[in-house]
Amino acid sequence: MKTLGLIGYPLSHSFSKSYFTEKFRQQGLEGDFRYENFPIEEIGLLPDLLNANPDITGLNVTIPFKVAVLPFLNKLTVEAKTVGAVNTIRIKRLQHPGKIELTGHNTDVAGIESVLRPFIGPIRTSCLVLGSGGASRAVCYVLKKLDLPFKIVSRNNNQGCISYSSLTPEIIFSSKLIINTTPLGMYPDIDSAPDLPYAALTPDHYLFDLIYNPAVTLFLKKGIEHHSKILNGLTMLEEQADASWAFWNE
Repeated sequence: MKTLGLIGYPLSHSFSKSYFTEKFRQQGLEGDFRYENFPIEEIGLLPDLLNANPDITGLNVTIPFKVAVLPFLNKLTVEAKTVGAVNTIRIKRLQHPGKIELTGHNTDVAGIESVLRPFIGPIRTSCLVLGSGGASRAVCYVLKKLDLPFKIVSRNNNQGCISYSSLTPEIIFSSKLIINTTPLGMYPDIDSAPDLPYAALTPDHYLFDLIYNPAVTLFLKKGIEHHSKILNGLTMLEEQADASWAFWNE
């Protein structure tokens, strides 16, 4: 039996495991594939995980390892190289004992683009991307592809980012698309949200949260209060999961 799985930390609730387990059941593949969570506290434990589980043929990667995993990979697809982050790894066991070839891919791009295009329609507006991690990189890649100008908002004064403290009502008002790529508001921390001047939101705003659990985060609730259009990350995750499955089976 081949094993697929998810690495990250913590993995308190996994969309991927339930999604793929049901997928295998529907397609009659339970005897051929299984999907497991592999919570590892640091990315340096990845080689030990693979050596201890020779049946692993593919992995998804989530917070906080989408960028940190890069030095452990032998190859990158064009998307992963351009984005600079990986959420899917294909694992090939070579004939030479102990040799493993790891190819990194980014299916977040396909998932984000597939839901963002119909969500925003033909609007052309300035955007705010909340967070500067691996998921943020995929979002920025898609926004560039859609020719939408954006600013990255970060707690840290990273080059090219603006801080939350510098956000004004005027910036929020003029940025009609706001995308949360941070874990703020994700279960069980459901009472948190990015620190924004939410009073500047309008019915013309679009709020997209990559989080899917809970279905309506505090960030999205604040959008609803101002009659903004909202979207959570569930459909995006389904799209990127299917893209991962296709990549593993190439």
